[in-house]
Amino acid sequence: MFSYLGIDVSKDSLEIRILPEDIGMSYANNCAGFKALIDWLKPYNVRRVLLEATGGYERAAMKSLQAVGLDVLRINPRRVKSFAEAMGYRAKTDPIDARLLAEFAHVVKDSGSRITNVEQDNLRALIQQRENFVQQQSDDVRRLKTASVDLVKPLLQSHIDYLTQAIKTLNNLIRQSAQVLDRDKIARLCSVKGIGIVTAASLMAYVPELGEVGRREIAALLGVAPYNDDSGNHQGARRIGGGRFAARRAMYMACWVVIQRQPEFKARYEALRQKGKCAKVALIACMRVLLIRLNAMIRDGAEWKERAV
Repeated sequence: MFSYLGIDVSKDSLEIRILPEDIGMSYANNCAGFKALIDWLKPYNVRRVLLEATGGYERAAMKSLQAVGLDVLRINPRRVKSFAEAMGYRAKTDPIDARLLAEFAHVVKDSGSRITNVEQDNLRALIQQRENFVQQQSDDVRRLKTASVDLVKPLLQSHIDYLTQAIKTLNNLIRQSAQVLDRDKIARLCSVKGIGIVTAASLMAYVPELGEVGRREIAALLGVAPYNDDSGNHQGARRIGGGRFAARRAMYMACWVVIQRQPEFKARYEALRQKGKCAKVALIACMRVLLIRLNAMIRDGAEWKERAV
């Protein structure tokens, strides 16, 4: 008999529920707690462990459970909330949430979260820190333009200058980290006109499956796959949804540059616009084609080829 484990993660603790045994436990969210949890699980034939993404508090526990061979799935909290509503859950406590996650683990069809190595974790952390600094810099530039007190302006400018230098340092660290992770992959991605080191490293950090899955799977992973909205005689507009937002955002900005620099993509974009598609719809269509071709290039170990218009 298989068992399914739900873990409600908080900063300091892990609330556990295992089904169908319907047994609950609580452990500290630290190395000692992980070891105690793993020892407690030994008598059970655990098929899947499910926990929510909690801004990073779940990462250490997930890695510890993956290290002993357990299939661990980290899931978006929005999906858990929708599942709770569908199952009629109204009350919310840590034990209730853990039981809900165990029930979801039993029915969810997703595959387990990918096991990452130290190099992948380092690259992802650098990419995320760069995103934070870029956002802070953008915010301070906007504040500087609207600042009405002269005493504040030098402080804002000083912080902007610091962030500018920090971002340059991070760019160098990202390049080094990406090359350590996979020198060949980063070189192939950067060989595409319009894709720079940050976009290429973002794809490597957020989409390690690039080159390992099919065209439909890779489009779904980034959330650029169109989904039907049909019912009876109604045929609704296809829409994208879900996927990994951080990777999609990186591809979104890069695709604008690709459209400007590569005639094939410029012609594709303009043709869609002439058919009446709005700018974002045309861009997403180009993103999907670009992503699928990048996936095939990495999968086949081939060089990028610009196609004639």
